[in-house]
Amino acid sequence: MSSRSLQELIKEVDSLSTQEQLRLVAYLAERASRAYAPPRSSRKWLDLCGMAPDLLGEDAQAWVSHTRKESDEHRRVEMGD
Repeated sequence: MSSRSLQELIKEVDSLSTQEQLRLVAYLAERASRAYAPPRSSRKWLDLCGMAPDLLGEDAQAWVSHTRKESDEHRRVEMGD
């Protein structure tokens, strides 16, 4: 859009009522928000550091099995078995 066209548009907007100007602002904001896509941040491997302590080197299935066993034992203790 040329600078001249923009100036003409601004003059037209100035002649609108306050209600019409608010509707125009809402329309422009909605349109701009649909067009705007925030950049996706990719995770770095270092961000994951410490998220799963003590799992390195352990088989996933073995971890699940012993975690379930510990949970079952904990429930038995709480229930008084």
